[in-house]
Amino acid sequence: MEKGRSMGMQEKPAVMRRVVSLIKITWTVCIVLAATAVGAFIGWENHGLAGAVALGFAGLVVGVLLSSPSLLLHVIP
Repeated sequence: MEKGRSMGMQEKPAVMRRVVSLIKITWTVCIVLAATAVGAFIGWENHGLAGAVALGFAGLVVGVLLSSPSLLLHVIP
């Protein structure tokens, strides 16, 4: 009986880690996608195809920095 109880206690942290990991991945994808889309849209409206590509890439970089605050703190001196 004691073995079953300890197995149940070990499964909870593993499930929580997976949930937190899934939330982090979802957050990163959403932020990067949104920043890229906003950059591409603004570039398309103001500068055409070249602007959409350039500002879309800039949005991608900004999205990556915004998705990971610790990375952003390492970049800013």
